[in-house]
Amino acid sequence: MYMTGFADEAATSIDGQIKATKELGWSNIESRAIDKVNIHDLDDKAFDVVYGKLQDAGIKVNCFGSAIANWGKHIDKPADEDMATVKRAIPRMQRLGTKLIRIMSYAVLPGRSPEDQMKEERFERLRVFTKMFLDSGIQPVHENCMNFGGMGWSYTLDIVENVPGLKLVFDTGNPVMSDDRTKSEPYPKQSSWEFYRIVKEQVVYIHIKDGIWDGEKMNYTFPGLGNGDVRRVVEDAIASGYDGGISIEPHLGAVFHDDSVKTDDERRYAMYVEYGRRMEAMIRDITASLKGKI
Repeated sequence: MYMTGFADEAATSIDGQIKATKELGWSNIESRAIDKVNIHDLDDKAFDVVYGKLQDAGIKVNCFGSAIANWGKHIDKPADEDMATVKRAIPRMQRLGTKLIRIMSYAVLPGRSPEDQMKEERFERLRVFTKMFLDSGIQPVHENCMNFGGMGWSYTLDIVENVPGLKLVFDTGNPVMSDDRTKSEPYPKQSSWEFYRIVKEQVVYIHIKDGIWDGEKMNYTFPGLGNGDVRRVVEDAIASGYDGGISIEPHLGAVFHDDSVKTDDERRYAMYVEYGRRMEAMIRDITASLKGKI
């Protein structure tokens, strides 16, 4: 098992992201945005600079946090943009030696029932993208975020059953703020533990965020202080022999897709490092408590 994180929540620049990663004593970054541009969208010159700095620092990109088929993309629109992104991402990932890429399953169509979501079109697009990545030696992982698969565990299972080779990244925080479409209206929020427990056999990567839904919005917390069942999920993963990555996505000092959240750079950096240290402390405590039991 190894630690990593969305270092764009620590700093905008690659220099700051590397600095935060090294301060934590980690050797991996889950790369998403650099200078506010997703790593797969950087121009070639900018990517060359990032590549050189990562190589010089001895830092690896363990996962591309891509925008492919994410909550901002619509299944009733052409797939051209995502296809172009896949084609750009593959050679960059191969150059970096990156083996995982986070993808999603497109935004939920508003005004339609959970069973009227063009799921066959979603499956077909994901089958094409997944095969392209697998043929290139890259493992795509679907995240339970604001997308079709994020509507509930049954929708995620529907995806992996219909898209050969696709695996899962499980995010502990997303269920806390997501309606559970596996249940009847009015939809309650999801249980992170229930979601994880049911899909865990397909989980090869874990995102850590936590928070409390106050009825209107998500209030993010340090790991273990919210309703994301962080400790319970991580303890079960470790007890089950999980050896993948634990990737922090704090949403405390900076929320990547929320322009209303603004903090000074020093606070943002400090919150990220503190979050990482608290997660490490939790893992040490869990590991110690499990000694002799596994």
